[in-house]
Amino acid sequence: MGGEAGQGLDTVSGLLVKAVVRSGRHLLGAQHVMSRVRGGHNNFRLRIGSRPVQGPPDTFHLLAAMSQESVDLHKDKLKDPGIILVDAAWELPAGPGMVPIPFAELASRPVFRNVALLGVIGAMLGLEASLFEEQLKEEFSAKGDKIVSSNLDVLASSMKWAAENAPSLPLPKADDAIKMLSMDGNQAIVLGALAAGVRFCGYYPMSPATSIAEGLVHAAVEMGVVVEQAEDEIAAANMALGASYAGARSIVPTSGGGFALMTEAVSLAGVSETPVVFAVIQRPGPATGLATRTEQADLDLVLYAGHGEFARAVLAPATLEDCFYLTHKAFDLAEKSQGPVFVLSDQYLASAARSVAPFDLDGLAPIATPDLGDTDPGNYRRYNWDEPISPRRIPGHGESLVLADSHEHNETGNIIEDGGIRVRMQDKRQAKMATLLAEVLPPEFSGDEDPDLLLVGWGSSCEVLREVTAKLRDDGTRAACLCFTQVWPLLPDTFMPRLEAAGTVVAVEGNSTAQFAGLLRKTTGFHIQDTVLRYDGRTLTAGFVMERLRPILEAL
Repeated sequence: MGGEAGQGLDTVSGLLVKAVVRSGRHLLGAQHVMSRVRGGHNNFRLRIGSRPVQGPPDTFHLLAAMSQESVDLHKDKLKDPGIILVDAAWELPAGPGMVPIPFAELASRPVFRNVALLGVIGAMLGLEASLFEEQLKEEFSAKGDKIVSSNLDVLASSMKWAAENAPSLPLPKADDAIKMLSMDGNQAIVLGALAAGVRFCGYYPMSPATSIAEGLVHAAVEMGVVVEQAEDEIAAANMALGASYAGARSIVPTSGGGFALMTEAVSLAGVSETPVVFAVIQRPGPATGLATRTEQADLDLVLYAGHGEFARAVLAPATLEDCFYLTHKAFDLAEKSQGPVFVLSDQYLASAARSVAPFDLDGLAPIATPDLGDTDPGNYRRYNWDEPISPRRIPGHGESLVLADSHEHNETGNIIEDGGIRVRMQDKRQAKMATLLAEVLPPEFSGDEDPDLLLVGWGSSCEVLREVTAKLRDDGTRAACLCFTQVWPLLPDTFMPRLEAAGTVVAVEGNSTAQFAGLLRKTTGFHIQDTVLRYDGRTLTAGFVMERLRPILEAL
């Protein structure tokens, strides 16, 4: 579905996604939005299946055009035979598969045309009207009964017109075995944070991370979360550290440009040994870059953010389930290691609508907690160096004096200049890596053992690599993929045998410098020579990867 910003494309896509999921189908809906308030071409690409959908589509069966520009931009990607829905009022030459819709007759006012399009598409896909009616009542109830009634009338007349005049496009078989929900990656991060007991969110608005804070706002009263929009990113991160020092589990959602301003606070978390979770949702840079597009180019930024040396973990979700469970895990790791932990996602995963089974809340492990015992408060040492992880107490929960500062300090937290104490403190902080390494998530391997071709990816590229691997194997190539959802720290024993057993290894990433392949080489010495890289702001697709693998496959 394509059209200009302001034509209601977002409303149509949202209602259609929920209807498809409620009908028992799996889906993936990817947004492509221009960085404009109004005008410019946006599109929403929906892929529907009877089993989980892994990556966005390269071609389409149906193009629903809300502007003539959309026809010109996307008609060449239609499968043959394809269907194009257009406005009957446009002066377009008739062609195979073109269906002119009389919007002027179906919609009493232009504002209702998106609902008319929704009705036509719904009828063509064979979806029941009831799947849309309840949603329209929910969507427009605040605007009054007259608006709700008008929308329902437009829906009914449009579905009737389509049943009589438009071709049918039957959906894949429904999967009635599981109950499914629809949400995007940022919504799953919100739920993961809530499940972990988040109590504070400090943020400054920056797409594509803002919807995390907005999601926490909606849950704030019921779940006891304080959400503070600070005057800038520096204040937002420091507020989160202050809240964590006071005992509140804290998250800071941001993107590259905003996170760049937060790096001093990251370093403060390191020296003060304060747990905090940063959700960094990547978009293309440098600077403002492509503000509404996607990329995987901030791995190095997150990995090395903050001056000085201190331990950290970086988790990179690949699926909606990962967004939920890894965010929950990030809070646990932050508490256990008493330092910063990062959830590194991107615009594609953050905003793509997907079907997902309800998350298993009962199976979640408990989150580590501070030491609230307050035993022997007169001898409490906040930075006791007998163990890498010192007992962290909360000021006000007893008589212990809990100090924290940005300077080097001794065991009690008092500022020092002594070189010997400095060495012991730095060694203590670095020793936290053992805590993080003990909980490293190994990469997931799928495909043929000892493959001729091994694809390596991380984060949101993983699902596409799984689809590509399946295609290669169907075509007779011994292929496999190695997908990382934790990119730091790395435990070579969990993946080096796979790399060494493969004939040819190819790194697939959404950046121009193969940042993760470089990290693997730095960590293990293993050099991945062949790469497939995408950095035009668009999402990786199976077709894109297959096309660029062609010369590598020919050389096998």
